Amino acid sequence: MTEDMRSILKCVRCGTCRSVCPVFDVLGWESTGARGRMMVAHGVSQGLEVDKDVLDSLNTCTTCGMCKEMCPSGAAPTKVVENTRHQLVLQGKMTDAQKELRGNAIETGNPLGESAERMAWLGDSRKDVKDKADYVYFSGCLGSYRYPDLAKRTFDILKKFGVTVLKDEVCCGSPLLRTGSDPSELMEKNLDQIKEIGAHTIITGCAGCFSTLKNDYPEKLNVMHVSQFLAERLDEMDLKKLDLKVAYHDPCHLGRCNGVFDEPRQLITAVCELDEMENIREKSKCCGAGGGVLKGYPELALELSKKRAEDIPEGVDYLVTVCPLCRTNLQRGSGDIKVIDVLDLLEMAMV
Repeated sequence: MTEDMRSILKCVRCGTCRSVCPVFDVLGWESTGARGRMMVAHGVSQGLEVDKDVLDSLNTCTTCGMCKEMCPSGAAPTKVVENTRHQLVLQGKMTDAQKELRGNAIETGNPLGESAERMAWLGDSRKDVKDKADYVYFSGCLGSYRYPDLAKRTFDILKKFGVTVLKDEVCCGSPLLRTGSDPSELMEKNLDQIKEIGAHTIITGCAGCFSTLKNDYPEKLNVMHVSQFLAERLDEMDLKKLDLKVAYHDPCHLGRCNGVFDEPRQLITAVCELDEMENIREKSKCCGAGGGVLKGYPELALELSKKRAEDIPEGVDYLVTVCPLCRTNLQRGSGDIKVIDVLDLLEMAMV
């Protein structure tokens, strides 16, 4: 019996997941919650005809992991969904968004389809890139192409601690993994460079990159989020206090799925006041972008973002997060409240 089937059989249809699934909260159909998706996955394993409704059921999951966190039976719906997506992709059964993500990543090295030089953000810091180092900063696709100023800002802080970058970095593979495609070619390209540099630790500022590099690569890697790396070195950073009050959003794939809660908060409280959101840490609500949902179902992703924005306390100056995908989608639903990265906050506090 496969692990997926064991997980499906653990599901006792109790409905606990219905009360915590962010997508079910918005769409309301049984097929758009974890319990329904487990039934759909079981049907697929038994030969259920795969039509648009089946694909929509499986692909509207953000893979946030809240269902697994709250499941009293110990089932893992997120993994079942990802694996079922993979089995269907192998059969050529996928949405247009899945096809586009895969095609872009394989052809250009990033799911965005960008053909520009990935590491152009380095600018005048290119001279500081070392051929050998103990630490590598993995900037990620969104960092490189959507938030290049943030990527450079991050590296300019990290390089003081002997950190380098991959000169020919490609996508970590997370978007392909989550949407059912095979990222092994991308992973091998990154791994080969990591070995050549001789690094023992990879540092990333993206929750998706963090979880994938840490948990899904064929070789075990020591992976740190940049907030973890810098929290250990706060005493070595010359920071001033800011007259600001901010809220913090826990990214699902950093917090709930990997247990990184404290370090981002340590950085925030070192420089300003933190006013916690409703639903934090393990119970943090999803931003709505993950699992290919922002790409495939942008209107749903927007509604999920608006739902999360309802948890922002009044009177904060910024909403802070530590994942560029969360930042992108949360900004869509947060109205006038500006969403920033914790590194943006640290730059404000640098003397």
